[in-house]
Amino acid sequence: MMRQVRRGPAVPPGQRSYGDPGPAAPPYGAGVPQQPSYADGQGYDDYDSGYNTGQVYGGQGPGGTADGPPRAPRPAPNWRRRIKWTVITLATVLVVTSIATYFWADSKLRREVDLSEVIDRPASGAGTNYLIVGSDSREGMSKADEKKLHTGGAEGKRTDSMMILHVGDNGDTLVSLPRDSNVTVPSYKGSTSGKVYPATGRQEKLNATYAEDGPTLLVRTIEANTGLHIDHYVEIGFQGFANIVDAVGGVDINIDKGFKDKWSGADFKAGDQTLNGQQALAFVRTRHAFAASDLQRTKNQQKFLSALAHQVATPSTILNPFTFYPVMGAGLDSLIVDKDMSLWDLGSMFWAMKGVQGGGGTSLNMPISGSVGGNLVWDKAKVKTLVDELNNDQKVTVSGTG
Repeated sequence: MMRQVRRGPAVPPGQRSYGDPGPAAPPYGAGVPQQPSYADGQGYDDYDSGYNTGQVYGGQGPGGTADGPPRAPRPAPNWRRRIKWTVITLATVLVVTSIATYFWADSKLRREVDLSEVIDRPASGAGTNYLIVGSDSREGMSKADEKKLHTGGAEGKRTDSMMILHVGDNGDTLVSLPRDSNVTVPSYKGSTSGKVYPATGRQEKLNATYAEDGPTLLVRTIEANTGLHIDHYVEIGFQGFANIVDAVGGVDINIDKGFKDKWSGADFKAGDQTLNGQQALAFVRTRHAFAASDLQRTKNQQKFLSALAHQVATPSTILNPFTFYPVMGAGLDSLIVDKDMSLWDLGSMFWAMKGVQGGGGTSLNMPISGSVGGNLVWDKAKVKTLVDELNNDQKVTVSGTG
């Protein structure tokens, strides 16, 4: 059946109906042409608004969109691809951060000691030997710091502690050298003058050689009196030591017996405790409170340094950038090392210190046979056995006195 369309009256001349182009309408105002009326449905002329299908605003009516077939469902995310790129991104960030950290740390190392200036050196043995020195340097300290840390204000530099750390395949060994050890000063090359001073058989305390001509004479004296080749040199002063301890948040240690010492400022009770930088410095410097004096002090130094290395190497320090970088910065800023020291060497030294504390190595004092003029005399036979074992990277069988 044909649809009937109701039509209105004829359009007057000069006007147009919908679909008839006709002449242009006059300007808006008087004489505006009559508009078609929609009240009775006139003027639609098969007009479909489109609202019934939602097509006016691009909506989808039944059966899909106005422009084509129904949309295909969105594909599921490719999780394998996403995980792959996430891993690649994280690995890239880790590599870049590691490289940047390496160069940052390497730039902070103070390579100030030239071991090539040491003359008449013994041959290198198996493993690696580090000479670790704690000096009484007050570099960077104010008068208030000196008072707080009970360091005094003496000029120049001396050494309160000296240790040889042997790192090898058969266990690591930490040997303390008492500062009052009686040694023979060998011939040596002056670190400033370059002049070679002949040996005269002069006897001195070991720490006096450091005060006389610094690290190179100290290394030369130890090598000449032991026959052990020193591969690397590491030195830290008072302020740097305290800063490292504070940066790591203190060091946990067990003190067997309480003690006090007005000279170092030590005042400790027995038991487990956490030492801050000031307390740690007092702990490793105290000798007047002990009957064994310097021998007991060297044992305390070994114990504390191993505990410090253990604390630095914990995941809570290494994996926390807010702890790791301050600790690294404090340590590297205050260490003086030899010109051939690498970050790898330094890391090996710290891991070995941690291993000694954890029972994976041996710690002892240099074997002592007696004293002369208040100085400690080394037991030559035991020292020779110890050095032979270290040079051959064998398990140490010698025990030290103290």
